[in-house]
Amino acid sequence: MAASGSDPLHRKPTAQAPDGPATDCQSADRLNAVLTPIIPEVGRLMLRRPGCLSLAQGMVAWGPPPEVRQAVQQALASAEDDPQQAAALDRYGPVEGDPALIAAIANELGGRWGLDLAGSTLLVTAGSNMAFNALAQVICDPGDEVILPAPYYFNHVMAVQLAGGRPVTPAAGLIPDPALLAAAITHRTRAIVTISPNNPSGVVIPRDVLVEINALCARHGLLHISDEAYAAFVHGDVPHWSPGAAPGAGAHTITLQSLSKSHGMAGWRLGYAAVPTPLMPALAKVQDTILICPPRLVQQAAIAALSARSPWLEERLTSLGQRRRQLLDTLQAARSQGLAARLLAEPDGAFYGLLAVKTDRSGEGLVEHLILEHGVAALPGESFGLAAAAGTATLRLSYGLLDQPTLAAALERLIAGVDASSR
Repeated sequence: MAASGSDPLHRKPTAQAPDGPATDCQSADRLNAVLTPIIPEVGRLMLRRPGCLSLAQGMVAWGPPPEVRQAVQQALASAEDDPQQAAALDRYGPVEGDPALIAAIANELGGRWGLDLAGSTLLVTAGSNMAFNALAQVICDPGDEVILPAPYYFNHVMAVQLAGGRPVTPAAGLIPDPALLAAAITHRTRAIVTISPNNPSGVVIPRDVLVEINALCARHGLLHISDEAYAAFVHGDVPHWSPGAAPGAGAHTITLQSLSKSHGMAGWRLGYAAVPTPLMPALAKVQDTILICPPRLVQQAAIAALSARSPWLEERLTSLGQRRRQLLDTLQAARSQGLAARLLAEPDGAFYGLLAVKTDRSGEGLVEHLILEHGVAALPGESFGLAAAAGTATLRLSYGLLDQPTLAAALERLIAGVDASSR
């Protein structure tokens, strides 16, 4: 895989103007410093190996609950007969989101997750990635720093870079050590980011650690950005806890959530954030420039998703837990047979795991080998800030998209490819 700025897609071409000399058709130099998205690169490799199975992209296998499509159909039918209903779908709405959805989100965050929303304002965005990007634009002047403990989520790094900020990525551990985060703080630091349940490790960060990080941010006048896209996905004994639930935390804590994973709505692009109220005027500038308002039909779908009956999700989480167990058991059995690979931690949340492989290849080289020679894809640890150590590479495995028979086939290919690469 090409490094950022080195593959043909990132070269700066010149173009012949219709009526004169060549124009300088090129992107701004600052874009050269932004990470190249890894998922499209892996996708291009997979096209070279028909039938490749994917342990790479982080998605679930299910679509939204039936109430979602019913709500969309009802909204469209009502718009046919009622001009006011049509206007509620066809015209611009409030920049932060429609009141009915804002109320449903407040109930979800305050009721289900216990957030202290005093001092917070809610914002609906096109996925929680967009919320993070808007936040980076708002809090970063050029050279300002955001602490993203490694392993980080690559889109967070990209958003900070696009905003002109500087990602600071201390190796603070799979459960971030607050002391190591504190040591990374400088006078340019604006925020510390945590992800729990974690992408890429699947670790659920314990409450006491998140409390300490949240207090650290409060002492230093920093924002604590808590990415909770996988809040519903907990399989072990450590429960999910939101730092925004701490009394008074709303004044400096940002909570990000999404319907992409829990409700199978990745393509619907609906996320939301609870942000300190003083940030809202600046966030509204970004939202108005990029989106104007969240798509109003999708907001109707989101209201239905948030009110969907809980057994629907519980059934799917049970199935996901079975596939997690399948992953753990299969890798353990392979290790007992001599496989030179191990999970860095037992993944108790989300649907990921980090696999350390004994090999002379880099993580990127190992991914290319697995795809082209063995027909199975994963993501390289380098994409999450995990540099390959001497004789070891790391892979992120995602089991959310595959049913149990397909997962079994993908793991069989993975084990064969890892075994071949470790010799």
